Amino acid sequence: MNSGNNTSTLKNLIFDLGDVIIPIDLTAPVRNFAMLANLPETEVQAIWKQYDILNKYETGLVDDNAFRTHVRQVLKNDSWADEVIDTAWNTVLLDLPVERIERIKELKQNCRLFLLSNTSPIHIRQVNHVLSEMNQPTLEELFEQVFYSYEVRLAKPSPEIYQHVLAKAGLVAEETAFFDDNAANIRAALELGIRAIHVQAPKTILDYLKDI
Repeated sequence: MNSGNNTSTLKNLIFDLGDVIIPIDLTAPVRNFAMLANLPETEVQAIWKQYDILNKYETGLVDDNAFRTHVRQVLKNDSWADEVIDTAWNTVLLDLPVERIERIKELKQNCRLFLLSNTSPIHIRQVNHVLSEMNQPTLEELFEQVFYSYEVRLAKPSPEIYQHVLAKAGLVAEETAFFDDNAANIRAALELGIRAIHVQAPKTILDYLKDI
């Protein structure tokens, strides 16, 4: 492992989802909603921040229907069907490289595997749909346990979400590696004694998994 830690005591691997397992484009949903609403991207971005739409949805404060209703209200278009909103929302997800899934499946032989993601139900359903089309297991089948921010009502980098994962899965921090693309999320995990590895382009998760 690139961190130089001894991998012989490594028993557990926790993966982020976006830009670790599946590539994402965080600017795409705003861009697509701006086109749908015939508004400048900067205006849609400002509306997003003003109403804190993403955080409320990803921490389970609103459900799918409330999220869609909120999007229609703030972008002033009551005619959008659920599928229109879901499709625009899912443009954040790019093509999923099958070799990443295959490598994770290999790792199941030697390590306990977990998923920890700040995400929303619409995105998870779409990722699982893509996986099924690739004849691959769903996220819930691929990992021993999945921890979605909207289900646990917590989000990275809050220390509480890491403590929740460690406690719920019965993990020892020092025996656990956590892979994430976000520096703040990495710092928070490190402070709890987890072996946190910052996944940074142009490297992919496969580069960081070579020595495991």
